[in-house]
Amino acid sequence: MTHSTPSSTLMQCSEASARLSATLNWWVEHVCAAILAVLILDIWIGVFGRYVFELPVTWAEELARYLMIWAALLAVSCGIARREHVAVTALISVLPTDVRRWLHVAIDLLALSFFAFIGYFGIGMTQGGTTQFATIFEMTMVIPFAAVPVSSALACIQLVLMGVRDFCVAEMPAALAEDAK
Repeated sequence: MTHSTPSSTLMQCSEASARLSATLNWWVEHVCAAILAVLILDIWIGVFGRYVFELPVTWAEELARYLMIWAALLAVSCGIARREHVAVTALISVLPTDVRRWLHVAIDLLALSFFAFIGYFGIGMTQGGTTQFATIFEMTMVIPFAAVPVSSALACIQLVLMGVRDFCVAEMPAALAEDAK
């Protein structure tokens, strides 16, 4: 029977968290890439319709707006997974490891609170979208509005996974979830 030391248990926890984060991030990045591909096609259809065929494609602009919102909001969780969100690291990098670890925990908890707040109120906004209709598509605004709670939930999940990964390792390098694959 083998006994794992606390440090190896923490390392396993960190690695499992990093793998789960990397897997989730891979899927979100591919969804974002697919949305961007459709967005590019949609914009080209709008440009060709207007300037080549001289027939305005009325739905292209509205679809582009909704696709851009989804892609931008989903990409937030990708930035969190890679630890590429806005931060000032000049001061943090000179702090001792234990202080740095707890400072990262505080920052992650603050960000988690923010995204949970946004997600909670985004659910209400999405529910309110059942009575609002898109101008061109004659569909409810549930799908466009759902980008807010969905992306907030993904951001919260990534914050928890990255927080666990970083907290469990004494000297976490700057490399991110990709290195844990």
